[in-house]
Amino acid sequence: MRILLVEDDPMIGEAVCVALRDAAYGVNWVKDGATAGSVLENSEHQAVLLDLGLPERDGLDVLRRLRQAGNPVPIIVITARDGVEDRIAGLDLGADDYLVKPFDVNELLARLRAVVRRQGGQAAPLLTNGKVSLDPVTREARCGGTVELLSAREFALLHALLLRPGAILTRAELEERIYGWNEEVESNAVDFLIHGVRKKLGANIIKNVRGAGWMVEKPA
Repeated sequence: MRILLVEDDPMIGEAVCVALRDAAYGVNWVKDGATAGSVLENSEHQAVLLDLGLPERDGLDVLRRLRQAGNPVPIIVITARDGVEDRIAGLDLGADDYLVKPFDVNELLARLRAVVRRQGGQAAPLLTNGKVSLDPVTREARCGGTVELLSAREFALLHALLLRPGAILTRAELEERIYGWNEEVESNAVDFLIHGVRKKLGANIIKNVRGAGWMVEKPA
């Protein structure tokens, strides 16, 4: 899953990027509001972590324009502005959550998992299609009586598919959800990850739709 981090503080930005990558997210990092607006108009992300005190364009303005354009991407505001009025303004403009600095990275990751679940229509903490279930906290996948710990990128791939059971995701769409901008992607990377998941959980867990992409089945 690809996250856009909009943060101008280099120390906070680097720390959040490391935490996101360690948690198996692909992350792209921009440092001003104008660039954030352009990126969000021209590329897809599954969630945004948005600072408010940004150069070029204030974070609230980025948020306002994004929602006015009809973009439903989940947004968590991360900011040092801790006044009640600021929190109300951010939430009323369309933020899904609001986290005041300094924050615990584990809390940020938990809030991120929650807003992504809600965006995907999932209320329960486990993602499942009835055949395979995935725990976003532990990266464990369960199929029948088998429980396997997935690698970070195996987790990212299965997570992307389970967020949209029944939908076919192309190679490019899966790469976008697994890797960040600056990460090198080998031509057979997706095939290698799918092979790894199938080896651990069963050959029929991920279906190949010839010439189109891959999917997991809808719940029965």
